[in-house]
This record gives sequence, structure tokens and C-alpha cells, in this order.
Amino acid sequence: MEVIQQVSAIRAKVQALRCSGKRIGFVPTMGALHEGHLQLLRASAQANDTTICSIFVNPTQFNNTEDYVLYPRTLEHDIALLETVGCDLLFVPEAAEVYAQQSLLTFSFGALEAVMEGAHRPGHFNGVATVVSKLFHYVQPHRAYFGQKDLQQVAVIRQLVQGLSFDVEVVCCPTVREADGLAMSSRNKRLTAAQRRLATHLYKSLEQAAAQLKHEPLQQIKAGLASYLKGIDEVKLEYFEVADPLTLQPVHEVGQAQEVALCIAAFVGPVRLIDNMVVNLKQV
Repeated sequence: MEVIQQVSAIRAKVQALRCSGKRIGFVPTMGALHEGHLQLLRASAQANDTTICSIFVNPTQFNNTEDYVLYPRTLEHDIALLETVGCDLLFVPEAAEVYAQQSLLTFSFGALEAVMEGAHRPGHFNGVATVVSKLFHYVQPHRAYFGQKDLQQVAVIRQLVQGLSFDVEVVCCPTVREADGLAMSSRNKRLTAAQRRLATHLYKSLEQAAAQLKHEPLQQIKAGLASYLKGIDEVKLEYFEVADPLTLQPVHEVGQAQEVALCIAAFVGPVRLIDNMVVNLKQV
């Protein structure tokens, strides 16, 4: 696996690959890799001629400076993992080059960023869109792979691709979970052993809510989930929403909906975690 740091070098490499007719799959990450990332990389390696991974902890998508400073950085371990899953190129740019000039452009995603993560993390999706746009320009992938755990982010990137006419297919892969249901996340590394056990209650609460969808009013389900998590020490619910899985807009009644997304964000100790579950109502 080749490791590239300079933007000029990745551009030259990509140009050569494209000229030789290679199909490029791309997995953008912020590092601290886990099995969820590796699933994306395997999917890319299976469907493309060349797989490129990027590791870049993007400062512009953190609305909390402490969160940015504490974000896990495990480059040597990440490189060892990447070499096991068919990754051909690792792009590790420096922030000083990615943001050589202050970006004056801003992105607006309308109603999509007015809910959930957009509402609770002002500026987050502007930072995501800025860096993903830059990475797409550098890497010029045919396909880009993202995980369902960041469902709203996937919706934002799809809107970005459509709005700016990027010639890239966005592929969303299912959330990878630990044996006890916890969604794999780089942030899990910051949890103590006790907090790690408590974090499983996020998935358990989603499972309970999903089982109640056809039998209880949504407001009652929301109240029940909030009450359930309130009784658990060190877990603080930030939001729980039942939403359309494509637009992420709130669903107030299940009605004739075919699918809904149950989306949650909560703090476990000082660590903010998100999760979601897309429920097919015909199978509930």
C-alpha cells in the first residue's frame, strides 16, 4: 500500500489511474479505524480496480474544539489494518495544505440541516461538505463509500453530489455493530470500560422503540425512550427522532410510511454517540 501526503501527488496518481482505465473506489475517514471502516474498504476493493482511503481529522466539522483535540489519532495502527483489506493507496493530507487559504464559501442544505445533527451541531455539515468537496476533487473517485451510522451525513453528501454535479456514485453500507449491539465508532475508544457497557443502552432503546412502532403513538414511544435512558447513570439523551430515511424530516404519524429511521444522539459520560435504525414497517 502506498501512502501519499501531498495533494499534488494524489492528483498525479489519480490522473494516471484514470488514464489507464482504472475504476476508483474511495473511503474518506478521520482515522481510528474499526471494522465498520474495513467493511467499506472491502466493499470498495470488491467493486473497483483501485481503492483509496483518506485519513484526515477535519477541523472545520467540529463545533467543539475539545472534541477535535481529543478525537483519537492512531495512524500506525490504521496503516496496519488497511494493509489487510486490499487498500491500494492511503491519502493523509495535512490541514495546512487542505486549508491553505481560508474557505469563504458556505453550504446550505435547507431542511436537511435544520434537524438532528444539523440543529445540534451548528456548522457541522458545512464543514463536512467543504472537506468532502475538496477530497472528491483531489481523488476523483467513481464510487465513494459511507456508513449508515452517519445516516444524515450520507443524505447531505448525496445532496452535495447532486447539487454540484459530482460524477461519483455514493454507496451507503449497513452499520457494523459489536456483538452486544453497540454501533462501531472511533469515539468508542474514548469510553471507559463502565461507560462502554452503558453505551449499549442506545441500541437497546432503538430496538424497543422499533418493536412499538405499530402499537403505540409516536409521542408515547419518544417519551418512553427518554424515560428509559433517564434512568441510566452517565447517559444523557440529546435527541431521539422518528424520520423519513431519505429526507430525515420528522415523521409525526407512521400512517402509510413504508420505512422510518429511528435516530438517536446521546452523551455517555463526556462522549457523544449517535446511532440509527431504519425500520421496514411491513416487517415489524
